[in-house]
Amino acid sequence: MNKATLRFMNGSAVKEQAGDYIAPDGHPVLQTVPPDLAGQRLDQALARMFPEHSRSRLVAWLRQGYIRLDARTAKPSERVWGGERVSVLAQPEPSATAARAEAIDLNILYEDEAILVLDKPAGLVVHPGSGNWQGTMLNALLHHEPGLAAIPRAGIVHRLDKDTSGLLVVAKSLPAHTDLVRQLQERTVARVYLALAYGGVEREGIVEKPIGRDPRSRIKMAVVPAGKPARTGYRVLRRFAQATLLECSLATGRTHQIRVHMHSLGHPLVGDPVYRLTRRPAAAPALAAFGRQALHAARLSFIHPVSRAEVSFESPLPADMRELIAGLK
Repeated sequence: MNKATLRFMNGSAVKEQAGDYIAPDGHPVLQTVPPDLAGQRLDQALARMFPEHSRSRLVAWLRQGYIRLDARTAKPSERVWGGERVSVLAQPEPSATAARAEAIDLNILYEDEAILVLDKPAGLVVHPGSGNWQGTMLNALLHHEPGLAAIPRAGIVHRLDKDTSGLLVVAKSLPAHTDLVRQLQERTVARVYLALAYGGVEREGIVEKPIGRDPRSRIKMAVVPAGKPARTGYRVLRRFAQATLLECSLATGRTHQIRVHMHSLGHPLVGDPVYRLTRRPAAAPALAAFGRQALHAARLSFIHPVSRAEVSFESPLPADMRELIAGLK
């Protein structure tokens, strides 16, 4: 065994052994590729040298320039032969920085000491997650009201998909959060959506089909026997040549519920990039060009957690859906 020595960097003691050192926080960790890894790909060698990090994380850092081989950038497939110097500047996990306040505009329709109701634009992610760790509604809420950091999910009690627009209620206190979650569980929160679906939906009705993860795709939901109970009511507001404007009401709040249920009837939503029919007649240019699912949370009613009065809010159709419908008339 080589004897370990100490040296100092910026006033901090650093352990050095066999040409390697473990640097203090905020500095790269340096190691020498051992001879027994000669001939291996760089990504394989890194996984052996730094087992505290996953191989996928190391490859990402390598491609982003946070890992260098002999002070230069290198590809994951490059071979190592022993003796090379590897520098790793570890990066925090995206989830570790997700709950940060960000100055993002919010369209707040109502606010008091217990709740706020906002009108979410299409394109805004509600809660941080894979691929969307910043720039979300949660980040905007923390900037608007820092005290929301003490409430689960910054007070968010229900969500809308990224490309669905419309109304959301947020709790500003723990009692209000508990009350609103209970109302959702007891199905006393009324949520009404406007949706434009392909084809001629003939009449009003109720879809009562269980929804769960699609066994063929991790990113999709589907009607599956082992899914959770889901109930969607719908009625026709207006018919066009290739589409129907619907009013949909939720009795339950499953992920992608309206999108999945309408797809199961053979009437997927216009613009939906995930739930589409494999065979569908050529759509009118205006329908084919619409860039998101045509779904808008238009009305929201619930019992105020403090006053106990029933409160209701409405949001008009956003400009893109209004223009689409006007072009179909």
